Amino acid sequence: MSLVRVRELVIKEFIVLFRDRMNRRILFMAPIIQIVIFGYVVNYDVKDVTLAVFDQANTSQSRELVRAFDASPVFRVTLRPGNDRELEEALLEKKVDLALKIPPDFSVRIRSGKSAPVQLIADGTQSNMAQIRLAYSQAVVSGYNVRALQRIAGTKLAYGRIDDRIRTWYNPNLDSSLFFVPGIVAFIVMLISLLLTSIAVIREKEQGTMEQLLVTPLTPAEMILGKTIPYIVISIAQMALITAFARLWFDIPMAGSTLLLLAATCLFLLSTLGIGLFVSTVSATQQQAMMTTFFVMLPAFMLSGFIFPIANMPLAVRIVTYLNPLRYFLEVVRGIFLKGVSLDVLWPQYAAMAVLGAVFLSGAVARFHKRLD
Repeated sequence: MSLVRVRELVIKEFIVLFRDRMNRRILFMAPIIQIVIFGYVVNYDVKDVTLAVFDQANTSQSRELVRAFDASPVFRVTLRPGNDRELEEALLEKKVDLALKIPPDFSVRIRSGKSAPVQLIADGTQSNMAQIRLAYSQAVVSGYNVRALQRIAGTKLAYGRIDDRIRTWYNPNLDSSLFFVPGIVAFIVMLISLLLTSIAVIREKEQGTMEQLLVTPLTPAEMILGKTIPYIVISIAQMALITAFARLWFDIPMAGSTLLLLAATCLFLLSTLGIGLFVSTVSATQQQAMMTTFFVMLPAFMLSGFIFPIANMPLAVRIVTYLNPLRYFLEVVRGIFLKGVSLDVLWPQYAAMAVLGAVFLSGAVARFHKRLD
């Protein structure tokens, strides 16, 4: 193997990539735009829940319950329908997120010492958000019950109970951005490296420059190295760029070692570049390569644990996730960013990425042939 020939091919790849002004913008601006969009859009924090209140009792007790919701920083009473039809239309037309219906005998039942049911109706089309909103609603109702009992008893109710002192480590405020943004960093690295590598060989064929490479003394191994090294450098540079942006813009902590993060990125790139190179060798056009890349990206994204917990997946699907390098890279990135864990904890993920990278890259090299067909 001649390092001089590899170096010249690497220089040629960089020249091709950066001589186009649009390519320069895409390579460095697209990751920033993506992390900003994903960082703000992918968010499960419940901050402003609009509430419709249908108060059929209209008594001091029912108004106190409504005030308990309105005083919460989470809920905001925006609509007071006059009948059941208006309440249903408000939910159907998404004018409100939640509805509270208080029956006419609410106060009578409370004064007589009976349970007074109220109805909470959530828009279940977004099941996860509906569960969170209902949980916040039940907390407000529980607080109202405690205050009502104290008022009836005429004294503060004190009794032996379990005093739970809750602490949330690594993400004390339970901010969604601290969970999602490190995952977005990993996803963008995979997207850019896989997409660029998948069109590396196809571009030569479509531009008619493959014949020039074929008449050179380049070996297949030298050609693969010359084609992949530029994208390794670009991917690492993009990783550094979006990591710095995530820390400065979203205030994401970096509790662990940046060297460990760099090592994990290099191991992860072995897999993505191997997959991208394989796609490049089996595709006939750049459009076909891009479509195949996105076909690979969607299952990798869904089976990585980025949004959906792997533990909740069926057993057969969980087994398939072990072949997904993004799964291990996400665990490493989140562990380094939020927990500051070291190699003695993350070594299984590093080992898995090394094995998958070797398999994918060797498969791509075996599939690669220095010929036009």
